[in-house]
Amino acid sequence: MERSFDLIVFDWDGTLMDSTALIVRAIQAASADLGLRVPTREQASYVIGMGLAEALYTALPELDPADYPRLVERYRIHYLSGDQDLVLFDGVESLLRDLRAQGRTLAVATGKSRAGLSRALDASGLREYFHASRTADETFSKPNPTMLLELMDELVTEPARTVMIGDTTHDLLMAQNAGTASIGVSFGAHPVEDLAGLSPRAVLHSIPELAEWLTQNG
Repeated sequence: MERSFDLIVFDWDGTLMDSTALIVRAIQAASADLGLRVPTREQASYVIGMGLAEALYTALPELDPADYPRLVERYRIHYLSGDQDLVLFDGVESLLRDLRAQGRTLAVATGKSRAGLSRALDASGLREYFHASRTADETFSKPNPTMLLELMDELVTEPARTVMIGDTTHDLLMAQNAGTASIGVSFGAHPVEDLAGLSPRAVLHSIPELAEWLTQNG
């Protein structure tokens, strides 16, 4: 069967790594530390996938911009206190191994910083599977298409041969803006109905389901 996609781009948090709950708690704890309104789980989940500064601004627009560095610092303290316990979703490494064996080109487009992604790649042991990556502190944040456009340019792949896989509407909107296909996964930050409303090729509910879909359709 002729495959549809040569370049498969993954989001990180909530797509490969089960980190949504920790990010939400870190946003809420950082807000409490500064005596601010504590965002609800839904409000904190919504901003996952954006660059950190943009995410905190969106979650807490009432905060004086001069205080954002303090909020970022508190967020990082809370996040880093728990990230050593994070795990990959079941089946992630076998999926990546199989895709590489098929000759696919794999990349990451994430709202993490470069330092944060490097830490996560090393801790998870997944660095060897990816040909390239983009982070929110070295280019524009999602849903701006620049991450995907730069990855396609670097890896010499056309939009028609590229698919973006993510757990947030920011991921799927970035794919729309870049002219690529997208796949939503329902086990991360954003509700299924929000993902489905952006017309991805599919919304899938586990990594094994994603692997089967890519085998049959990708």
